Amino acid sequence: MSARRIVGGARPRRDAVDKVLGRTRFAADVRVPGLLHLAVARSDTAHARVRAVHTARALAVPGVVRVFTARHVPGVNRYGIIASTADQPMLAGDRVRFVGEAVALVAAETPEAAAEGARRVAVDYAPLPAITDPAEALEAGAAAIHDRGNLCFEQRIVRGDVDAGFARAAAVVERTYRTAVIEHAYLEPEAAVAWMEDGVLVVETSTQNPHYDRSDLGRLLGVAEERIRVVQRATGGGFGGKLDLSVQPYVALATWLTGRPSRLVYSREESFLATGKRHPFVMRYRSAADGSGRLLAVEADLLADTGAYASYALAVAMRAAVHAAGPYRVPAVRIRCRTVYTNRVFSGAMRGFGTPQAAFGHESQMDLLAGALGIDPLEIRRCNALGPGDVTVTGQTLGDSVGLVACLDRVGAVRDRWARRLREPDGVPRGLGVGAMYYGIGNTGVSNPSTARVALDPDGAFTLFTGAADIGQGSDNALLAICAETLGVDPDRIRLVRGDTARTANAGATSASRQTYISGGAVLRAAGRLRQRLVQEAAQALGVPAARLALEDGRIGPADGSGTSVSLAEVAARCGGGPVSETGGFDPDAAVLDRATGQGRPYGTYAFAAQVARVSVDPATAEVRVDGLAAAHDVGRAIHRPSVLGQISGGAAMGLGMALMETFGPGRDENLDTYLVPTTLDVPRVTPMIVEQAEPTGPFGAKGVGEPALIPTAPAILNALAAACGARIHNLPATLERVQKALRGEEA
Repeated sequence: MSARRIVGGARPRRDAVDKVLGRTRFAADVRVPGLLHLAVARSDTAHARVRAVHTARALAVPGVVRVFTARHVPGVNRYGIIASTADQPMLAGDRVRFVGEAVALVAAETPEAAAEGARRVAVDYAPLPAITDPAEALEAGAAAIHDRGNLCFEQRIVRGDVDAGFARAAAVVERTYRTAVIEHAYLEPEAAVAWMEDGVLVVETSTQNPHYDRSDLGRLLGVAEERIRVVQRATGGGFGGKLDLSVQPYVALATWLTGRPSRLVYSREESFLATGKRHPFVMRYRSAADGSGRLLAVEADLLADTGAYASYALAVAMRAAVHAAGPYRVPAVRIRCRTVYTNRVFSGAMRGFGTPQAAFGHESQMDLLAGALGIDPLEIRRCNALGPGDVTVTGQTLGDSVGLVACLDRVGAVRDRWARRLREPDGVPRGLGVGAMYYGIGNTGVSNPSTARVALDPDGAFTLFTGAADIGQGSDNALLAICAETLGVDPDRIRLVRGDTARTANAGATSASRQTYISGGAVLRAAGRLRQRLVQEAAQALGVPAARLALEDGRIGPADGSGTSVSLAEVAARCGGGPVSETGGFDPDAAVLDRATGQGRPYGTYAFAAQVARVSVDPATAEVRVDGLAAAHDVGRAIHRPSVLGQISGGAAMGLGMALMETFGPGRDENLDTYLVPTTLDVPRVTPMIVEQAEPTGPFGAKGVGEPALIPTAPAILNALAAACGARIHNLPATLERVQKALRGEEA
């Protein structure tokens, strides 16, 4: 088997045919005999004391079996993905904090009875002041949303002499930027089914992190994790929205307390109402550069609305702060990011963890500095771009896998080609814009390991066991390719067991673009150890030194092709006939950030990217059309090229939505008829370009691309809009009204 036959190849994804033919079973497709159907009664007020929850009328509905409230939760009625800020109740106890918060759970024989029961739950509320603005929440005397106050978390990054940098600057730019609340809008709504099996609670669900789910469910139910099994079903998208618990606690509670199977599938309206959103940011930036365009200092104050509960607020604040100055050499920074409680639906993880918001700020600033100094926007990025051996704003020295300049060169060639035919004699304003980014792969400043196991089965085939949840992004394919390349076998000879807490070890959450790099590293080590063990066993059987043997195409024999070889089935038989397995793990070299200064090594490696957008604006209607997007991404090594190209194109589509149309309004947007996402008519032809600056610690040099694909798109589009209109839009999305102001020369 030749090198690169699998890794770097373009084999069809294993799940492709079943998905195209509709054979894939998602969580909502699971049916178990004797199901109880569940419905959630939710708060219609944003902030109130709960005096009493009245369930008698709900219990009187024919078919209603049980109604559960907070007093029925057997364990700790609180969950959250980050233990230090876990503060969200399964069912509201003495207070509700946002419209849509769960106050009761109804279990019934039919979906209709459950829904009617939920409608009949009555709650006696004592209203409290509701706060919907994070700045107001921080004011002295503001009503406390949580006992510990309204500031959820704060992260600072301090390095160098900021004041001196501004004092000697040739150009200083100061602006405030705002981003919107954004809904994940994955196609598959939240769904779960639960049942008891030999004393174990089994939950099959749509999730990004089955092992985390099991831990939280154990605490909520007050039982040992060993008595709970979580299985990730095929998942129709997540983008971070399926990291938090949603339906899982309700099916777990109902089944645990009744002994009967239960099922809950959110409607689209319920998904919009009650699940996490992208944090809206208010960002005040001040940036300084010398006469040649080199950055001297960046000061940024980022304020994010985390809504009623913390969810991923800590991680968002840390990551946004770390990336707030952009992928550039900046000798002096003073950065603060705060996440603040309000009485809105909670904000959580969404593709990029605050970095897309920060990128809108720092990339707008780079264009403004370029304009103030008369420098080409691409050139000001090139002269400041991080490279191998450079030091980041957290004091981390970068290794060799830094491909930002190569990415800028690739999109620069496209931009120059587009520029030659940009102005057409039709009076339509057109513009080109560039955006760049870097993104730390993995969780910020903490240990985030993964473990995998690879087994040789008696029939000579292999099984890969991984807890990594594939949510459509293709981690199954990438991990199988890494395993197959390491073992020297075709991927079709490898079975896959994935996302089952009873059969797989914890691989960590599918988030932070970490699975290819981190779980891929675990698979590489497990498969490498197994290969070494099998070759040693074959060496004894053949009487040949192990150093002379190779495992290729399912047989082990002399590497030069001469002499006798043995099949893997024969090797398995020599090992006792049963599965022969090895385990591997990988944890990136990261370190905790200093609490006061934010200095440290937050990530083991970084992805880099640059994108260019071409836009045109209808001068009569202010309608914006993105006519082209080119995106160059340093992914380290593309394990499965079609998946990488697809991620880049899909991320660009999501970034277009963030730039031009997506903004979630509670009470206004209840479904996809009013909450607008890009369609095929909105998304232009995307030209994805892969840059491979190999990461030595990554499997075959790989890093990641899932979240980086989105991050530079909105900045590139908004910079192109500024070039087309002659005035800059500072608030996302760039609505018709904001574009009209820009066309009139008013900064919006």
